[in-house]
Amino acid sequence: MTPEVARRHYLDAMGITTWASRYQLPNALATEACEWDDTPPEKTPPRERLQALLDDASAARVEPVRQAQEAVPVASPSAVRALLGQTAQDELAPKAAVETVEKTVEPEPNSPPAAPAKPLHFTLSCVCIANRWLSLHPGEITPQAQRLLGNILYALGIDQGTLPDIMRFKWPPMDNAFAVEEPLEEAREGLFAFIAGSGSRNQWALERVLWWGDEHDQSAADTLRVLDIQGIHSQTLALPVWQGPTLESLLRNGDAKRDLWPSLTELAQQRQRRDKGQPSDN
Repeated sequence: MTPEVARRHYLDAMGITTWASRYQLPNALATEACEWDDTPPEKTPPRERLQALLDDASAARVEPVRQAQEAVPVASPSAVRALLGQTAQDELAPKAAVETVEKTVEPEPNSPPAAPAKPLHFTLSCVCIANRWLSLHPGEITPQAQRLLGNILYALGIDQGTLPDIMRFKWPPMDNAFAVEEPLEEAREGLFAFIAGSGSRNQWALERVLWWGDEHDQSAADTLRVLDIQGIHSQTLALPVWQGPTLESLLRNGDAKRDLWPSLTELAQQRQRRDKGQPSDN
């Protein structure tokens, strides 16, 4: 019997008149089709019919429980004792095995969490010489160091009047920057983007990097890691690198200037050979 037929029987037993729709309204859910029992029911008072339906429902719920109780066999006392004894032995064996395994297996110590990478902080002063050489100086370049750089270029025959403006690159760009998982890679990408953007705006054709910094200067350690100088090339900027002492140290030491002069002269000669179309060593 479908739920719709049962519902109508309940309503009829309670004396409630049921109605069926003759037309389907637009966008209305279609009425479920069902098979109707055309046999006229016996003329029984509505109250008695409702009570009969309730009694049938109660009997249907009690009968499965009674059958399940009757189906359970009653075990004899000897069978129960034998079953309990065997069960106890079966339970003791796994427990003993588990205790043995727990004693032999030592808990692995918790590995400490990986320490976060140390953030990088550095400042670079950048000067582009004749749109071809990029002079990099750790930290802030002083006016005295700027004049010394101009004198060196003039002595080498690279006279361009006054030096261009000093560009400063600070990392991180903001003091309250968020921590990153790989600070070294972030700094390298940031420096490369800064140099590439400046070169594009000013039409640079960079051929070489001049790095003025001491190898053992701890204040420039982060900058050297970012430049990633291997041999005579910067892997970050993809350019050959010439290395010399800081301009501040040259201001204080005249002997250092004389020792550096042959290297600077060779650098200028390479530039002249390149201008003439002759091969030059990088």
